[in-house]
Amino acid sequence: MIDDGFEIKFLPGTSPQDAGCPPLSPRTERVDGMIIEYDTAVRMRDGIEIYADVFRPDGPEPVPPIIGWGPYGKHGAVKYDIFPKHGVDPAWTSKYAGFEAPDPLYWTRHGYAVINVDPRGMWNSQGDATFYSSQEARDVYDFIEWAGTQPWSNGRVGMSGVSYLAITQWRAAADRPPHLAAINPWEGVSDRYRDMSYHGGIPEDSFGPMWRSKRVAFSNGMVEDTVAMHADHPLFDAYWASKTPDLSKVEIPTFVVASWSDQGLHNRGTIEGFKHISSKDKWLLVHGRKKWQFYYRPDNVELLRQFFDKFLRGVEDSGVDSWPRVRLETRERFYVGDYRDEAGWPLAQTQARALYLEPESKTLVADVPPKEGTVRYAGATERVEFTHRFGERTDLIGPMKLHLWVEAEGSSDMDLFVAIQKLDEQGEIVPFSFLNSLEDGPVALGWLRASHRELDPDLSTDLQPWHPHTREQLLEPGQIVPVDIEIWPSGTRFEAGEQLRMIVQGSDIYMYPPGIVRMGHSKTRNAGSHVIHTGGRYDSHLLVPVIPA
Repeated sequence: MIDDGFEIKFLPGTSPQDAGCPPLSPRTERVDGMIIEYDTAVRMRDGIEIYADVFRPDGPEPVPPIIGWGPYGKHGAVKYDIFPKHGVDPAWTSKYAGFEAPDPLYWTRHGYAVINVDPRGMWNSQGDATFYSSQEARDVYDFIEWAGTQPWSNGRVGMSGVSYLAITQWRAAADRPPHLAAINPWEGVSDRYRDMSYHGGIPEDSFGPMWRSKRVAFSNGMVEDTVAMHADHPLFDAYWASKTPDLSKVEIPTFVVASWSDQGLHNRGTIEGFKHISSKDKWLLVHGRKKWQFYYRPDNVELLRQFFDKFLRGVEDSGVDSWPRVRLETRERFYVGDYRDEAGWPLAQTQARALYLEPESKTLVADVPPKEGTVRYAGATERVEFTHRFGERTDLIGPMKLHLWVEAEGSSDMDLFVAIQKLDEQGEIVPFSFLNSLEDGPVALGWLRASHRELDPDLSTDLQPWHPHTREQLLEPGQIVPVDIEIWPSGTRFEAGEQLRMIVQGSDIYMYPPGIVRMGHSKTRNAGSHVIHTGGRYDSHLLVPVIPA
């Protein structure tokens, strides 16, 4: 195991066989026009063997491999029915498709191999499991080089997949294995601390523990205790740095797909990944739909094939050269929106417009109120809302920033949760797709623990503050401090008469019953009252990204 300068805590794995994983059974089958090599052993540089299923066309021609690297078990078929309203049509995938992975039946029929991998320490693979780690990155490198040098391979390796299968692609490409030719990160975080585990410095403790205990606990060895590790590392340190790729080192062709709907999970990190990679050939597609449905939708699979045809198979007229560099959906409501083509991200024509908090009317107005005022709410139980009614059609596309002057009464810290919602002309909430399969989501979300308010002036921009999260600055009694809250990217159209509503409170704004996969934060610091200062010296405002008509 690689030593990154900190100790990793482990838990004993849960028996893979108890979870329905069959014992190792290396074998080759010819079926459905494919050669399938089950439980193929691949040796890592330290001697550990991991196992993969290789699906390739039944023919003599070398083909490019597409790797799906994920921890959910290569033996399992796609099973989305545990998620309500997931939207994936069963006709879109075959029985060979892995969870969040490319469907081998489709890709082998179009001249590709697909390889589903059980990483180190997962299921029947040897060793102990760590996640997004330096060790896993080294294993991915070794596996790519193995795939690129097999007799049936043309030497151009690609990667595709959703979530975990996307996250590993950022690091793989940054490490530059010679045979990796193109990647397709489809909704995957690129900064584990900021994007997923500590939103604004507030620990996420709903999705993370569920993921560890129900999704990645299956091993004949030991499994990284991510819950304990996250608790031991509340600030950004060497542990989190070891899981964060240097995006500037990614130079290969990259087709990035993100969604406005994955607020709190993959939205921010996927778009940041596109923004910071150095690839000359890179494209971004951002939608407002359900992620799995969008990944497997036949027209999008064909779109991905155009990309891989060009960069893995050398098809010059695949169609990619006519793609816009950026294509974005501007949402109007759930599953209603128009796409626009742009030259880059963030949009060059963006105008940052300030909407100031007016405390008496609870509205967002164009000018700083001349009179100083306050808004007070119980941090643990109450909220405050402000609205703005648009006088003309307005498109907001990009991140937002909420700049507040705040004071904590009865506490040395405060957690701020922010939601941006759309209201129709009558004041009714306009819903949007949310996370994996929910249908009542917000426009966007933001979070900040006040003690994490420190900014990096070199990395912060007008619309996107950057918090180092390397130390805490607790509040003194009576101290009024400015905080800049990053509100994640979104793309939304407001017609004349429609409203933007901003909610600020001390806890999660979107709550769901047990069993619903969601992001949650129960360990908050919200004793006493939160006081927001407005007007005069206190220019508390929401900064929104207006795209001119």
